[in-house]
Amino acid sequence: MHCPLPHISSSSATAVSASASASFDLKPAKRRGSYNCGRCGLPKKGHVCQVSPDGTTTSASTPTSTPAAAITQTSSSAARPPNPHSARQSYSHLRRALDFDDIDIRHDSPELDIGVYDNPLPGRDPDPDSEIVSGGLLVRCLWEILRRLPPAGLMAAGCVCKGWRETTKRLWRAAEELRLLVPPKAQLRFIGSVLQKCPSLTRLSLKMKSDVDATMLACIAFSCPKLESMEISTSDAAVNRITGDELGRFVADKCCLVSLKMEGCSNLGSYVLSSSSLSTLWLSDLYSLSKTVLNCPNLKEISLEFSRQENDITDLITLVDGMGRSCPRLQNIHIASIRLSHAVVLSLTAANLRGLRMLSLVLGSEITDASVAAIASSYSGLELLDLSGSSITDSGIGMICNVFQNTLSSLLLALCPNITSSGIQFATAQLPLLELMDCGMTICDLDSQNSPSEESDNQPPNTLKSKLHLMYQKLIIKHSRLKKLSLWGCSGLEALCLSCPELNDLNLNSCKNLHPEKLLLQCPSLQNVHASGCEELLIGAIKSQVSDGLASVENHFPCKRLADGSKRVQAPSCLSQQSDDGDDDKKRRRMVGRQSCNVLLD
Repeated sequence: MHCPLPHISSSSATAVSASASASFDLKPAKRRGSYNCGRCGLPKKGHVCQVSPDGTTTSASTPTSTPAAAITQTSSSAARPPNPHSARQSYSHLRRALDFDDIDIRHDSPELDIGVYDNPLPGRDPDPDSEIVSGGLLVRCLWEILRRLPPAGLMAAGCVCKGWRETTKRLWRAAEELRLLVPPKAQLRFIGSVLQKCPSLTRLSLKMKSDVDATMLACIAFSCPKLESMEISTSDAAVNRITGDELGRFVADKCCLVSLKMEGCSNLGSYVLSSSSLSTLWLSDLYSLSKTVLNCPNLKEISLEFSRQENDITDLITLVDGMGRSCPRLQNIHIASIRLSHAVVLSLTAANLRGLRMLSLVLGSEITDASVAAIASSYSGLELLDLSGSSITDSGIGMICNVFQNTLSSLLLALCPNITSSGIQFATAQLPLLELMDCGMTICDLDSQNSPSEESDNQPPNTLKSKLHLMYQKLIIKHSRLKKLSLWGCSGLEALCLSCPELNDLNLNSCKNLHPEKLLLQCPSLQNVHASGCEELLIGAIKSQVSDGLASVENHFPCKRLADGSKRVQAPSCLSQQSDDGDDDKKRRRMVGRQSCNVLLD
């Protein structure tokens, strides 16, 4: 039951105020707000102060029978010293949250992640473990809690008290990285109000659901003087209206900019980018570039993705030639365009980029085995090669294996219809360092839409027999270092046998003709198997083999006979006889402690 608290009269309140004032003169000032009245020390909630600002007791304006005046906290709470700034706060209208708390966010609250310094008191060196804010919470604990809040929660935390408000302001000032989802209703005003709170911001990532224009770019340039990395991604409904001239001015003005990634660049038209600090450049959705100039001597990574439109007039030969001459330190190149051709590859090989390690030329249907030969003769130290969507054959794979045998660790050949299972098996056998291989949509059922019986009348028997042989192929892979294998969309794959002890991710999505009785998975490290679009029997066979493989390695300890020889028991690991080969012990322990495999159907 609720017990009534003792009544405090006006004379008692005056005495409490006098004792509180005396204690205030003796004790040092606190760095937090107070929930008690600055005149009499009583709780502020439901309180009408009877003490005037000069310290004298006023006439009782509230009857003693009023619950707000009659029921208060205990005398120990009332005896707390008042905040030295509370009298000043009572006459001013200070904001109790951040300056942008008037922005209506509601249900479309932007998603925000903050990366800040580890020091909760930037610019000062006090002991954060000894400083306490209101509620008895240490500053470091409050710092770690607030840095994980979304913007709505962070603004609400600033309304709690002065100590929390100061901590939130410190957090914004110390923020180094900001990842923000901008809804359509909170456009430039929201971004400007957030960025002006982060003077130390160096990495910015924006997911735009509204249009992007030059005003947005100017706001970022003005609010983030120390910006080193910027990423702007757009949703399907958003439009990027930034032109090439505006982007060029932004890059030229930001002397510290190291990384620039931007989506939806269909309105650039042309660009002239000059920067001595820029090392990473990603531009996507490019279309019909009339002029491309890159003057970035320290550029190491470039990614250019063009829209898949037949009327694109971009001159890729001139683009690649200028890129090779003005960016001699390039290490990673990715170009995705349907206009890629053998002539573009020759222009790239003529650039003689000595440090090139990763080359990705995607969707170039005119890239052939001759292009592979040119790449192999100029860049023999590649670690990643992506020729997805090209027209190379098994002969091109043979050239890749001969040249990059000691360097290549990632090979991506998706959407290459001229590659067969024999070429894939040869690549895995000849590339010992291979860790990732993507062969999606290579072993395809070419006659999935038209059955063989419909074309049997128009084609000779030998051609029909060859097509049937290519339609249903077998794939056997045995590799000691392969970790990821993708066979998505290989509808022409009939049998699959994998013996890969390090394989942890296998993609079999849409392998519709793969027979369950012709599937063999000897992959003890397998963690994820993607089987979306497969037959139910195949999914059941995958789950069965994965679970059997896990059960075969569980409790895999040797048995040992007791001293008297009476019976055999299962010996624990501490009593098991150590093997002479240390690698076998490590593999056994890793197999016993591994997690179960997940069969993903989404």
